[in-house]
Amino acid sequence: MAYALVVASAFLPSPPLLLPFHPNLNASLSSSNNIPNTGGAEEPNHNTMKQSVAASSGYNWRLVIAYDGTQFSGWQYQQSPPTIQCIVEKALTRVTKLERKDLRLVGASRTDKGVHAWGQVAHFVTPFNYDSLESIHAALNGLLPADIRVRELSAAVPEFHARFSAKSKLYHYKIYNDTIIDPFQRRYAYHSAYKLNTAVMREAASYFIGKHDFSAFVNASHNDRVPDPVKIISRFDVIEMGALLQLEVEGSGFLYRQVRNMVALLLQIGKEVIPPDIVPMILASRDRKELAKYALPAPPHGLCLVTVKYNEEHLRLPLGCPKTSFGRHHTVSKCKLPFY
Repeated sequence: MAYALVVASAFLPSPPLLLPFHPNLNASLSSSNNIPNTGGAEEPNHNTMKQSVAASSGYNWRLVIAYDGTQFSGWQYQQSPPTIQCIVEKALTRVTKLERKDLRLVGASRTDKGVHAWGQVAHFVTPFNYDSLESIHAALNGLLPADIRVRELSAAVPEFHARFSAKSKLYHYKIYNDTIIDPFQRRYAYHSAYKLNTAVMREAASYFIGKHDFSAFVNASHNDRVPDPVKIISRFDVIEMGALLQLEVEGSGFLYRQVRNMVALLLQIGKEVIPPDIVPMILASRDRKELAKYALPAPPHGLCLVTVKYNEEHLRLPLGCPKTSFGRHHTVSKCKLPFY
């Protein structure tokens, strides 16, 4: 009972500080919460962007979220089967006492069913300020299931938008390359019993680096927007860690299932079924059917969103805002049992 009273008190907004009410730039983005799950197609709708400069005011808050995506149907909001966004929103509505439409929660990446995240970023808004975020942070994690954790909670400038302000995203794809998979890796790494040639995989990965049209590597989605297929890949590394291969790809943005399609092709090349120089040929075709001749998308459980990067001006803290919360350690003020 005492714990319930503490948590309930944490839900109540504190009196405003010197932080002024800022015009929030995300007000009309509540409609984006109803976009079907696109699993990583992240192109902004520029008409929506223009409309998002709304007349309402509020406080902008940034979340860094980690999750094991095994039991969830991706990030994007839907009630059944449950998604990460749906569950996080339910926790936020209990903590803030606001309706979902007022919170306007938006994630940086719409990860697909079964995909994990260590550094998913999201933002939401409130009409009131908090003088401390530690209690709110603890309350959120107390309400969330064990496979979803809010790692960080901070105030954000009004211009910050989790998706549209992102400068780049870093994904890791793990492959367990041995005859028998480590059972502790089975939920987070794809098992390949074929011995992979990492040298040719690195050569093939290098062809993805730079600015390219990735039309051949995007799956069709139910999203009615037309994404720009031209993306910039800044690095694509193949790192060996014993039996574990970690493919690290960073880029300006990714199309629906683009990473999993690139990984699938690298797997075929690693098996030496096809040569590395097939990558530029498939890129030049701009035809998804060309890729389908050689590879199907790699399974989702090996993929993890590791980091979303932003420019410094988007990460600066507003004047007079509460201190960023990274969680808090529990302490014991005194021993309640006698020493013998």
